[in-house]
Amino acid sequence: MEQVTDHTLAAARKVIAVHINYPSRAAQRGRTPEQPSYFLKPSSSLALGSAAAPSTVERPAGCELLGYEGEIALIIGKPARRVGLEDAWSHVEWVTASNDLGVYDLRYADKGSNLRSKGGDGFTPVGPGLIAADAVDPAKLRIRTWHNGELVQDDTTGDLLFPFARLVADLSQLLTLEEGDIILTGTPAGASVAKPGDVIEVEVDNAGGGLTTGRLVTRVEEGTTAFADFGARPKTDDLQREEAYGSREAAGLAAAQPSGMPGLSPELKAKLESVCTATLSSQLRKRGLDNVSIDGLTSTRPERRIVGVARTLRYVPNREDLFKAHGGGFNAQKKAIDSVNEGEILVMEARGEKGTGTIGDILALRAQVRGAAAIITDGGVRDFSAVAAMDMPTYYANPHPAVLGRRHIPWDTDITIACGGTTVQPGDIIVADADGILVIPPALADEVADDSIVQEREETFIAEMVQQGHSVDGLYPLNAAWRARYQEWEAGKAND
Repeated sequence: MEQVTDHTLAAARKVIAVHINYPSRAAQRGRTPEQPSYFLKPSSSLALGSAAAPSTVERPAGCELLGYEGEIALIIGKPARRVGLEDAWSHVEWVTASNDLGVYDLRYADKGSNLRSKGGDGFTPVGPGLIAADAVDPAKLRIRTWHNGELVQDDTTGDLLFPFARLVADLSQLLTLEEGDIILTGTPAGASVAKPGDVIEVEVDNAGGGLTTGRLVTRVEEGTTAFADFGARPKTDDLQREEAYGSREAAGLAAAQPSGMPGLSPELKAKLESVCTATLSSQLRKRGLDNVSIDGLTSTRPERRIVGVARTLRYVPNREDLFKAHGGGFNAQKKAIDSVNEGEILVMEARGEKGTGTIGDILALRAQVRGAAAIITDGGVRDFSAVAAMDMPTYYANPHPAVLGRRHIPWDTDITIACGGTTVQPGDIIVADADGILVIPPALADEVADDSIVQEREETFIAEMVQQGHSVDGLYPLNAAWRARYQEWEAGKAND
């Protein structure tokens, strides 16, 4: 079997990587692309690695999250330009193993391109062996990755979102794939973070058929040269940690609080759904909370009563230089939409700015597909007819045709925000109906719900008495005499 050599690497004029291609990875990320998308890695990121001579890669000084991703690499054997699906695989000469390394700490720095996060020297080890492409079925390959000897990735190419021939044909529509070019074909679930001293091994084979690349071995070292102050410096947050490790739990973070978990149990949700916001508001006021309503908004589904846990998104006023850095690509708005969970409510701070849309039909549809209970924005809504026709309610200030960038930059997610005149924190419980929208602190939700149920029982009794012709004097609210009659009424209901 032939081996990857320095000559192989020197022949690679382009290294093209696919974002998401394995269903297991799509499920982990919470999004499944309809079409493949790509980014470039510089050929200077290529490195050789084997058990006898492992490659080494630096985790850059000041960085925390060096992610590894075991992948199958395709090496082009003859130029491909506008080739069809039936002919595309014939342009691949070799299959080998690769490791698509990158630092999540610099992911923010080059929106969409991944240049600094994925393009470092040694960030694309490949090898050690080459499997002839015409000797294998591209739909019957296996990829495995070991982290310090533990198997962490094990998947096959049998159900890829985008089969290898499709990738070659698709890329060739707009650019010429040249001899030696390398295509990294995506990683399955299980990719995670490596630290200095760790060893990552990747192997590709034809699922037990006797052909294998052998193990591609990479050792991680700690970088010692600090970043200069004239470029992007490493920075990270819990979202990047979650994406790098694959889950909040793996990253050592507290689990997110979706509906149906502590904070909003099914029992509490049912109780809150059974009472009106007007009743809840009065109970909150008894506890000294007057400023807990999101005001001035209209609902696309005013007949609905919704209850859910808040997720938050903040927009800041547009500034052209900052929009270039924060407005494009997979920005904070898209991250918020693509991470909202079933039963959660995405609340947006738009400063009451009505001169542009803050949500449109495509992103609203994505939130609905992910199971969001509602979207709340104190700004405008684009594509209003389509958004209004959706089953998921959207609360909004006004329709407006303009795009986001006219007035806003999507800035941050899951932080404390202001919306419609009140403060909303991630994890707050939102209750909304035709009367309005309330924000309930989770610590008070159970007792507020219980007391609201009692209050509404009393008000049912009061309404019956008024219907019978009684004056509201002493009845609303109940004085001692009427309370005694209410207790008799309640006892009778219990015995019915």
